[in-house]
Amino acid sequence: MKYIILLGDGMADYPLPDKGGKTPLELSRTPHMDRLAQNGVLGLVRTIPEGMDPGSDVANMAVLGYDPRKYYSGRAPIEAASMGLQLAPEDVAFRCNLVALQDRHDGTYMHDYSAGHITSDESHEIIRNLKETFDSETICFYPGVSYRHVMVWRRGSSTLTTTPPHDISDKKIDAYLPYGQGAGVLLDIMQHSRRILPSLNVNQSRVRKGQEPANAIWLWGQGRALKLPSFAETYSLHGSVISAVDLVKGLGISAGLQAISVPGATGYLDTNYSGKVSAALKALEVVDFVYLHVEAPDEASHKGSLQEKIREKLHFSPVRIL
Repeated sequence: MKYIILLGDGMADYPLPDKGGKTPLELSRTPHMDRLAQNGVLGLVRTIPEGMDPGSDVANMAVLGYDPRKYYSGRAPIEAASMGLQLAPEDVAFRCNLVALQDRHDGTYMHDYSAGHITSDESHEIIRNLKETFDSETICFYPGVSYRHVMVWRRGSSTLTTTPPHDISDKKIDAYLPYGQGAGVLLDIMQHSRRILPSLNVNQSRVRKGQEPANAIWLWGQGRALKLPSFAETYSLHGSVISAVDLVKGLGISAGLQAISVPGATGYLDTNYSGKVSAALKALEVVDFVYLHVEAPDEASHKGSLQEKIREKLHFSPVRIL
């Protein structure tokens, strides 16, 4: 028996009053998913345990078959696992977003949580600069994909509160800055980044091209090392995970799945959909299970872009190949 999970991250949504009470999914043309739904069983899965924050980290862990209430330790440790980072028991990983902040007459606002979906090549240049500035025996930055990166605080504090930047789009940042034990360390790094990032060549080039500059970093999603039991031992299945983002790759790797990288997979609207499907079909020739993740609906949701979210649904049609 072969199994595949095709996960449209962030695809669900609320009914829209100005669209006749329909959701973005109902407004989209999705004949192949409609056919699967008509021949399947709906409503049997709850992806967010009661009392936990709804997010891709918790939901994907649950869909993969692991109870987040038992195993979840934070978002950043999952992404660290994808990068091959070895966290000691006392280390704390943080997600490091490259963001665009905007100073207005009444304060500083989160203008863009992704710095205009900065490219990986551009962001890696910025992370190299951050490493030169901040890396020490206790702090180290690691490059990821696009705006998504990781900072590790050796022997750091995890008893503090942080906020996902995509939750505060176009809001003043003051009330959402890190607080709690050790927050001063994060605030110093975040504030210092605002002084050095705008002058980097990559950001000056983006400004000249009319693109958002990555003029600050935002640290959040902290946690200690993730430990999951083997997927093969738990479910007697050998499998693979296909995703453009370190979050889902890290979950798969932590569970012992093979992470397959697909050229041109970006985690956004311009991702290589057909390449991901082809990779899934090829993997199923040798394994029992494939977890195929599509991130773009989630990105469109965070941006609050109905047009992009519906457009994403139109691009999601490669499900017909399965």
